[in-house]
Amino acid sequence: MSRMVTAPGRAREYETIYILRPDIDADGADKVGQRVNEVVGRENGKMTKVELWGRRRLAYDISKHKRGVYVYLKYLGTGAVVNEVERNLRLSDDVIKYQTVLVRNNVETDLAINADEVKFERVELAPLEEDREESRERQLGLIEPEKPVRAEGEGESPDLYDVEGEPGAAPEEEEG
Repeated sequence: MSRMVTAPGRAREYETIYILRPDIDADGADKVGQRVNEVVGRENGKMTKVELWGRRRLAYDISKHKRGVYVYLKYLGTGAVVNEVERNLRLSDDVIKYQTVLVRNNVETDLAINADEVKFERVELAPLEEDREESRERQLGLIEPEKPVRAEGEGESPDLYDVEGEPGAAPEEEEG
């Protein structure tokens, strides 16, 4: 197995996405971001881009969480930088998942980087409201979804629906 060595003044470009707990507060997220930034600098890496993608639905439940706060990082460095970044993410209780990908080899390290691109945004999220769980019967279509209740004169006229709520037939008149 040959080990790839980069030339002086050159490095590898990596992307890391990490997912924070959905109920994290802004201070907790800042702490994780500052820690990652410190690690990249300490290991002679160079941060090139940071993006906060916000709270998103997870593809599958992770530690009983259905959502997570996604943060995207792009940086230059060696394998030692990646090892140390991932070690710090693994040790944080606020991080539920992370992944790093090698994007390119042999990238120049003296790139001009916009300071706004590498600034960690403050996580300001609305309070977490739990996803409304649908019953198994509703998911399978055994229970009809609730029809919205309209006020008289709002939307379509009520005589376009029969008693069962099917369009096309007028409601039957009651005798009395």
